[in-house]
Amino acid sequence: MGRSRYKIYEPTHPHFLTCTILNWLPVFTRKESVEILIQSFKHLQKEDNLKLYAYVILENHIHLLASSDDIGKSMRSFKSCTAKEILKLLQQENAITILEQLAFYKKAHKTTATYQIWQEGIQPKLMQTDAMMISKIKYIHENPVKRGYVDEAVHWRYSSARDYEGMQGLIDVERFW
Repeated sequence: MGRSRYKIYEPTHPHFLTCTILNWLPVFTRKESVEILIQSFKHLQKEDNLKLYAYVILENHIHLLASSDDIGKSMRSFKSCTAKEILKLLQQENAITILEQLAFYKKAHKTTATYQIWQEGIQPKLMQTDAMMISKIKYIHENPVKRGYVDEAVHWRYSSARDYEGMQGLIDVERFW
């Protein structure tokens, strides 16, 4: 059993999920690091029956509404694979400052690794009604607007807001649940 205090009781149902970089470090400021997340989502859609209903990728965390045959397993796979690829990218780019911080803030029980990329847990919230789904989709899409990064949600490239406005996004999104 994992250390997370958050539990998933309905692993095949849609959940609102948040994944945060350790100590909120800004890892997703370059398209190469964001591309790692996008490719991982696409892989999980193909191989793990992942359904993304909404997502946003910000500089140090992501929010998504998703389901799969086992969302906990899918997210463990996502975080494990992306952590390895992000670490490889940071080392290739010689991002010494961020690497040093990822080593410094690493949890003490992570004894087999030099670095920790993601904070533990995904903070799953089961979506029980259409109203909850709609509310979380709006929250996800408005996140970059609230932070002052863009004036309109559709202007944020790394979000499903475009899909909900009839434009092509970067990742296939299920708009019906």
